[in-house]
Amino acid sequence: MGQRVLNLGHRGASHDAPQNTLAAFRLANQYGADGYELDVHLTKDGVPVVIHDFSVDKTTDGTGPVAGFTLEELKRLDAGVKFSPRFAGERIPTLAEVLDVLEPHMIVNVELKTTSLADNGLERATIDLIRARGLQDRVILSSFNPFSLLRVRKIAPELKIGLLYAPDLPLYLRRAWFRLLLKPQALHPHYSMVDARYMQWSRRKGYEVNVWTVDDPDDMRRLAALGVNAIITNRPDVLRSVLGPA
Repeated sequence: MGQRVLNLGHRGASHDAPQNTLAAFRLANQYGADGYELDVHLTKDGVPVVIHDFSVDKTTDGTGPVAGFTLEELKRLDAGVKFSPRFAGERIPTLAEVLDVLEPHMIVNVELKTTSLADNGLERATIDLIRARGLQDRVILSSFNPFSLLRVRKIAPELKIGLLYAPDLPLYLRRAWFRLLLKPQALHPHYSMVDARYMQWSRRKGYEVNVWTVDDPDDMRRLAALGVNAIITNRPDVLRSVLGPA
């Protein structure tokens, strides 16, 4: 397969633990992941927190938009009990808390969750945390929102960025046309979009290719053989068995 394919736990080891919780990220460590993919939003008081949806309804015992809660209010919610009573008491972590459980050899893909053209401070707050911990070389910031990535480019040109896209998006997004303006180091397509022709094109253009979200071992093997740079999976234990020792 040539280069080593990185194994990134999607929201941690989210097949076996509640997504985007410290329990899921610690389990990804145990499973031999090379890093995590996670999602960040800003709280009402401007703290980057790790949760996928724009509301807390799906993964916690609360209701309402993430941006409507202060950090103190979010920390009262249970982010584990809906997944399993075994995880009752898990909380929505801050980005700082997740970065603190990242092991020294690991990388992290931070997806910026914003659909707005306007700047709400998410990029700056996230970048400040990354810089404060000296993690610039171990982080990639990704988003479906090209305007968010343009803000990253302006604030922190030293950071690696990845443009997310999928086949069900509008044409200008699913064709990643904004790559011409953004000049990202990486493309993050849905795995169904990647074949040998795609990989030849991406290599010719000089892009890294990090695919999501891949849980079937046959798909893992196919994509690894094609030479993708990273596979994002809910099952980093399964991917580790497919790829072999780190």
